[in-house]
Amino acid sequence: MTPINVLPVVLSGGSGTRLWPLSRDQFPKQLLSLIGTDSLLQATLRRVIDLPGMNVSSPLIVCGEDYRFVIAEQLLQMKRPGRIVLEPMGRNTAPAMALAALEALEEHEDPLLLVMPADHIVQDTVAFGQAVERAAPLALSGAMVTFGVQPTSAETAYGYIQFGEELPTESGGAGLAWSIRRFTEKPDNATAAQFLQSGDHLWNAGLFMVRASVWMSALHACRPAMAVAVEAAWSARSADQDFVRVPAALFAACPSDSIDYAVMERLVEEGARDPALPTGVVVALDAGWSDVGAWNAVWQAMPKDAQGNAVSGDVVMVDSHNSLVLSQRRLVSCCGVDDLVVVETADAVLVMHKDRAQDVKQVVEQLKRDGRGEWQTHRKVHRPWGWYDSVDAGPRFQVKRILVKPGAALSLQMHHHRAEHWIVVKGTAQVTCGERQFLLTENESTYIPLGKVHRLENPGRFDLEMIEVQSGSYLGEDDIVRFEDVYGRSPVV
Repeated sequence: MTPINVLPVVLSGGSGTRLWPLSRDQFPKQLLSLIGTDSLLQATLRRVIDLPGMNVSSPLIVCGEDYRFVIAEQLLQMKRPGRIVLEPMGRNTAPAMALAALEALEEHEDPLLLVMPADHIVQDTVAFGQAVERAAPLALSGAMVTFGVQPTSAETAYGYIQFGEELPTESGGAGLAWSIRRFTEKPDNATAAQFLQSGDHLWNAGLFMVRASVWMSALHACRPAMAVAVEAAWSARSADQDFVRVPAALFAACPSDSIDYAVMERLVEEGARDPALPTGVVVALDAGWSDVGAWNAVWQAMPKDAQGNAVSGDVVMVDSHNSLVLSQRRLVSCCGVDDLVVVETADAVLVMHKDRAQDVKQVVEQLKRDGRGEWQTHRKVHRPWGWYDSVDAGPRFQVKRILVKPGAALSLQMHHHRAEHWIVVKGTAQVTCGERQFLLTENESTYIPLGKVHRLENPGRFDLEMIEVQSGSYLGEDDIVRFEDVYGRSPVV
């Protein structure tokens, strides 16, 4: 039997507000290693490397500008080549999927798209592969396939799919694929309880399988303005290093909507009247799926001790039960507590009852209103050249640890309001300061005066580690003018 050509498409948008303080606006949950050593994005890519009966292409990731370098680095860590398509602004999942479909039609001769969010957990990869294997012939025949999970509770944070007529699958077996009767998005408690009792509703897993050409045809039929806008943006795309970009002005004209609202629900509502629309099909997924949308879902997915506690990091539990405790930097001890979530990071600590998991977003909104930066970035900030960690700060000074990867270089830049002192702790630094260019080795230092054009580079084969002391009247990250930048970042940030 000829293998079916499949292109994995990973949609890596969203900010994961309800997993603060680990998830931040500029380092969202799909980039985190919540369970195991892989990030959620890496785990998503790993589970589709070897799908049964399929010829799997290198993955395509659709993501926002802010995450491009971290995602590229995580692909590099996996030694997994892939294409990265950049959205200049978020327009929800339907336009993102259309970008992937247009790329597939141009580069892969109309494969099946296996479209997956980057931030979900699937614990049984074998069962996942079997569900995809069942879905593939249905999608190959022209259906628009989604995946549904048997509900185990009256969950109000998930969408639901009501299934109808059972459909035959090539693998045989009952209760594996059905037509779709109705979608319901995040019902109230009473409705969710009815769905749980009905026996004909599944949680909507947000996974899709469809031919690229079928998706674009359905999008033209259901949302023609969206299809035309995405095609216009795609036709003006450009390549930038390892990334594919579409123009911001053209993509901004695209309406914003999800795959379910833009197309799937219309297939159910209008499919009987319009035979040109593909059939909507739901395939059963029994693979330990979770969208880990809140901390209680993380607790459910993690291994637990005999007292029901799920812990990670330097944690001591005494007479405590059914709690989630995560520590990144310091010892965290819990004594005589039940059903708590405790999350410690370098710059923030969250303590809450597990039943209030959906309310973390209120904390984030309060931080925004107060003008605090902890909702947006971690103390340690990743950059394409490495990272920096803001160790200490006070009036008119700031201290950072800086790591520059081998062969990497910061932009040629200048600051209006601050001077900098650089001390090399490990490795070799190549420094440009005005007209001078020189090397610094371990235990050597230099001074960058305010207003002086400068650059830091690592010419060596090992990491460069430095301490930077900034002093001046304003120390914000937006006090920078870039003259040259190998990563294509804007001249002024």
